[in-house]
Amino acid sequence: MKKQLFALLVALVPFTAMAAGGASVPYSMEPDLHDQASLQNGMKLYVNYCMGCHSLEHQRFARAAEDLNMPQDLVEENLIFAEELGFNDQMHIAMNSGDAENWFGAAPPDLTLEARLRGTDWIYSYLLSFYKDASRPTGVNNAVFPLVAMPNVLEPLQGVQEKVCAASDHPIEGAELDPLTGKYQSCETLQVTKPGSMEPDEFEAAVYDITNFLAYVGEPTKLQAQALGPKVLIFIFIFGVIAYLLKREYWRDIH
Repeated sequence: MKKQLFALLVALVPFTAMAAGGASVPYSMEPDLHDQASLQNGMKLYVNYCMGCHSLEHQRFARAAEDLNMPQDLVEENLIFAEELGFNDQMHIAMNSGDAENWFGAAPPDLTLEARLRGTDWIYSYLLSFYKDASRPTGVNNAVFPLVAMPNVLEPLQGVQEKVCAASDHPIEGAELDPLTGKYQSCETLQVTKPGSMEPDEFEAAVYDITNFLAYVGEPTKLQAQALGPKVLIFIFIFGVIAYLLKREYWRDIH
C-alpha cells in the first residue's frame, strides 16, 4: 500500500511543477459563472470587438443563449452578423483562414479553450496591458505578450495607453540607476494618456466581462454541473440512509 501511495505522489509531481511554473501576470480576476449580466455583456463585447478575427468554433449561439438566458430574437438581431450563420450554428467567423494567414502571417487562433489553456488571469492581464509602441507594425505592444501581432481592438474603449517613467530613491525591480540623478528609473508603468469612451474602472469591468465569458465558453457544462451537484449529494445521502436501514434489516436475524 505504501509503495502505491508513493507511486501516486511521484506521478503527480510533474503536474504540480507545471502548475507552479506558469508565467506571472500583473492582474488577477476570479470568474463568476453565475453573474449572467457579466456573461451577457462579455458575449456582446466579444462578438463586437473580438469575433472579427477570433472564432469560438466549439460553441453555438443557441447554447450560449440558453445558458445565459438570452432570447433567440435578441441574439439573432444583435449578435449574429454573418448572413450564412444561424441561431443553431457554431460561432464561426467570416474571415477565411488562408486569407488571414496571408494578411497577418498566421491565422488568428480560435479562443474557445483559451481560458483553459492560459488561465483567466493571463487573458485579463493581456487585455489590460496593450501600450503604444511606434516600432511595431500595428503601433502597439503588450507587456504580457511582448512583440504581439494583434492590434489593440479595445483601444476605442480604453484609450491610448503608454509606458511612463518614474523615479525612485530606492531600488525597485526592473529599475536602472541613473548616474546623473542618483535615482532608480523605471519605465514599466502603464498609463492611459488619451482617454477612450470608458473610464478606467468601466474598462476594467468590460475586460472582466470578456474574460468571464471566455471562462464560461471554455467549460459551458460547468454551470450545469454546479446546479446538479447539490441534487446528487442529496440523493447520495438519502440512498445511504436507506441502504443502512436495509442492511440492519438483513443482518438482524444473523446477529
